[in-house]
Amino acid sequence: MKIVTAAALSLSLLAAAPAIAQTAASPHWRTVAPENLLVIDTAKGRILVELEPRMAPQAVARIRGLADQGFYDGLKFHRVITDFMAQTGDPLGTGQGGSELPDLPGEFQFRRGRDAGFAAVATTPQGQTGLVGSMPVITQPDAQMMVTADFKAGAQGLFCPGVAGMARASSPDSANSQFFLMTGPKDSLNGNYTPFGRVVAGMDVVRALKPGSSAENGAVIDPDVMTRTRTAAALPEGERPTVRVMTGAGVQAEVARVRTEQGAAFDICDVQPPAEVVGG
Repeated sequence: MKIVTAAALSLSLLAAAPAIAQTAASPHWRTVAPENLLVIDTAKGRILVELEPRMAPQAVARIRGLADQGFYDGLKFHRVITDFMAQTGDPLGTGQGGSELPDLPGEFQFRRGRDAGFAAVATTPQGQTGLVGSMPVITQPDAQMMVTADFKAGAQGLFCPGVAGMARASSPDSANSQFFLMTGPKDSLNGNYTPFGRVVAGMDVVRALKPGSSAENGAVIDPDVMTRTRTAAALPEGERPTVRVMTGAGVQAEVARVRTEQGAAFDICDVQPPAEVVGG
């Protein structure tokens, strides 16, 4: 059975999902490596997160390791704030817990090489915005690579809807097992928290998670839980989804169309490449 889920650049792009599915074998699509696909099952449906080790290698290694050990199974979405984020990964379910592993250093910026396949979207006074994989970033231009010792440019992930980030305490180096999935943009997180991936399918599920009280900073009574969380690589072959994400000229064409439609309101957070999910 073939299931197609398109994460759209705009609501109008959702209507194009059948055509996208038919052309998924084109060079404008790439397949997410199974070790970089986090599969989060809930009673409300499945959430698929593409991990981005080029941006946050230590965070990705931690999430992979804990997921494949079954650490996240049964853990609550203990803090959910509408149009902001859904937080989970705490074995205590209070926001105060973590794994027995040491805390991680913040991975707030990264070095971008030409091999990252950066797809430029817009130029701002702060730098170029665009995509590395499915992740929205702001970065120095490619020309900067010619004057740096490592032939790379500085870059930083942006907390747009769908982005997955490591939760932490007041110390910038206190991330451990908790993470959150964004449901709205939040500029104040940029450069202060570690982004490690992005939801490529199942944003409807993330937005359907039971929200908490604003008076209690999003704390949820009787919250939804992650029934099972694994990387696709750790799942039995018959249960393993395959995800293809639009890339290259396909994304650039859609960006141009949406920019024309939205005019001055256009922003990097409007850009989420469509994805096709097969199997699982």
